[in-house]
Amino acid sequence: MLKNYFKIALRSLRKNKTYSFINITGLAVSLAVSILLLLWVSDELSFDRFNVNAANIYKLAPKFNDQNIWNSTPAPIAVYAKKEVPEVEDACRVTYNGPASIFEYNGRKFTEQHSSMADASFFNMFTYPLIEGNQQHPFIDAHSIVLSETTAKTFFGDEDPMGKILKGDDKKMYRVTGVMKNMPANSSMHYNIIFNFQQLEQEYDTTNSFKTLNTNWDQYSYETYVLLKPKASPVLAAQKMGIIHRHNYDIEPNKHLTYLLNPLTKIHLYAIDGKEQGMMVVRVFFIVAVIVLLIACINYVNLITARAMKRGKEISLRKIVGAGKPELFMQFLCESLLTFLIALVLATVIIYLVMPLYNNISGKNIVFQPWSPNVLAVYGLTLLATLLLAGIYPAITLSSFKPLEAMKGKISGIGSKGSFRKILVVVQFSFSIMLITSTIIIGKQLKYIREKNLGYNKQNVFSFQMHNMNGHYDAAVAELLKEPGILGVTESGADIINSSSASTDLDWDGKRTDQQSFTIIQMPIERNFLQVMGMQLVEGNGFTGSPADSANFILNETAVGAADIKEPVIGKRLTFHGVKGIIAGVVKDFHFQDMHQKIQSLLMQYDKNWRGKMYIRTTGKDASRALAATESVWKKYNGDFTFDYTFLDSQFDDLYKTDIHVGQLFNCFATITILISCLGLFGLVTFTAESKVKEIGVRKVLGAGVPQIVTLLSKDFLILVLIAAAIAFPVAWYGLHNFLQGYAYRTNLSWGVFALAGMITMLIALFTVSFKCVQAALANPVTAMKNE
Repeated sequence: MLKNYFKIALRSLRKNKTYSFINITGLAVSLAVSILLLLWVSDELSFDRFNVNAANIYKLAPKFNDQNIWNSTPAPIAVYAKKEVPEVEDACRVTYNGPASIFEYNGRKFTEQHSSMADASFFNMFTYPLIEGNQQHPFIDAHSIVLSETTAKTFFGDEDPMGKILKGDDKKMYRVTGVMKNMPANSSMHYNIIFNFQQLEQEYDTTNSFKTLNTNWDQYSYETYVLLKPKASPVLAAQKMGIIHRHNYDIEPNKHLTYLLNPLTKIHLYAIDGKEQGMMVVRVFFIVAVIVLLIACINYVNLITARAMKRGKEISLRKIVGAGKPELFMQFLCESLLTFLIALVLATVIIYLVMPLYNNISGKNIVFQPWSPNVLAVYGLTLLATLLLAGIYPAITLSSFKPLEAMKGKISGIGSKGSFRKILVVVQFSFSIMLITSTIIIGKQLKYIREKNLGYNKQNVFSFQMHNMNGHYDAAVAELLKEPGILGVTESGADIINSSSASTDLDWDGKRTDQQSFTIIQMPIERNFLQVMGMQLVEGNGFTGSPADSANFILNETAVGAADIKEPVIGKRLTFHGVKGIIAGVVKDFHFQDMHQKIQSLLMQYDKNWRGKMYIRTTGKDASRALAATESVWKKYNGDFTFDYTFLDSQFDDLYKTDIHVGQLFNCFATITILISCLGLFGLVTFTAESKVKEIGVRKVLGAGVPQIVTLLSKDFLILVLIAAAIAFPVAWYGLHNFLQGYAYRTNLSWGVFALAGMITMLIALFTVSFKCVQAALANPVTAMKNE
């Protein structure tokens, strides 16, 4: 019996080639889009979940107040948490390892920037398996290191890496005591070398006011993770850690200090304060996947129910000769299932073909394996959802026809005027208008970010880490300025694109008691930094080149306002990290972080002992000559390092890489969704034209022209699009308003955007409808009357 059902279904598909093509194509494309989106969503949600202990691992975040939540902690909190907090089973500290990046073995040198220092418990808490070495005791001494599988292969080839000695550019010797599997792509940490954190403990500067690293509560330089015992309360553990910190370092800024415990599984998609970041995008993409699938299902339901009249006699004859409702239900369900299975096969082919392009646009590296459990699960869910949405309703409706009425051409249960189909068209185009509006707004926001005045000139500037050039800064600058293509050279101990090093160790004339936890971002700079970068001083002279510059400070406008420093600002006494000086200038606010965040308070100081990045401004047309000259000077001081530079505008774009990828994906999928909607609309118009052949013929004989016929066929559909716009605009406004709240600096959400989206949708719908309407209007009325 089932075999016969599928035979009849296949025969029906062959007989109605146009509708079969529309249904299968629409479903195939929508399934491909939905599956691609769901694979992206699945990948985003999978971050860090490969860890066996993922559900019980938390990252610590010190909270001074609602505005000051930091990503790093002092070193002692891990030690004390493990020792004095009963809920904590284990703890681990991780920090970037800056000093060693070039390694030498047998006369060959290798560069590796992705390295960190971590406690030995790192390999017990997280699931980064060792291929070689002891998982429980990965380090044998303070200078032991663990390499990733790829790094070990790069350094040693086919030799056994265990026990091998590497010489770092920090002049230390490191012994390989473990090789771990490469960290997976869906890990929030990506390191190729893990150094022993114990090295920092042994080499700690004991002349500091804190005698050991594990008693230094004032250096917030370490990411700390804790593994809680099963069923332990994170809130209770956090409270105890806050008490421990305040008890051991009872100073005024720590008066209200508490700790937040952020789940490891949320680090990738949530901000440090628990607010959504990437999670909002994940939700949006999941909704888009559902919308795309729903639109294709609406197309299918519309076309099947619209053609019910054509199949009325077939169904009546089947009932008359003995077919029951269950048999007819199974027949139509098999037709839907066959259509979906063919669409699914075609969707798989489409996914295979577009996957390289998709990965390039999305910035992912998803490997499509149709037989993998995750992909099969997505296949099963989409197929089940499609069958439920678009298969069961038509099957129930078509199998419920009354034979005598159907034979007379009267179909009950669908609506004589197609009201249900009209509702579906409205729903379909409401979604399309929402997506068009969203596409326009996302594009406007990305354009706003790229074109907004940053407060400095990022054009024709490239930068690089100075390394050994630090000790020869003045000589290097003198050589570089001889090159005609170089307009200026400066440096900073922080990254102008993304600076976040903060401190509360600040005092000034007029500081109130309620400002003890006032936090400011610090940016050590060269004297000419503001001039080379094109920044504007609104008050004072800044750095003048005198010895007093080391005790002069420059604040941004936000800092002056937030600290409530009264006029005159210039000359006010200010102490920072024990250095007593004065405020010598106020710089106009500029962006030194991404635009998701508001400009924070900033302090700039001249500190020749804290140098990091060199910034070189070129004439633009002579950029290649400037780069060649810089590389020549580089090799003189940094012969062991590769000359690795980036242009500021490129680095700025990288800061918004995720936003750009999301925007590109949204544009692609919104376009596809609109095309699928138009495909369904085209099918409905085609059916309407076919069902009104006699009426069109009569009207033409009575004198109706092409415009009147086109209006007759298209006006109802265009009215439905207008209704859809009225529904879509308020919903789109609400969603986009919430989306833009994720940016501290954002474009306007004007009604002109909605009008533009409505016009675009109307024009697309008009073009889709007009093509078939004009074709029907130009048909010979005599032929139409004869055939009818």
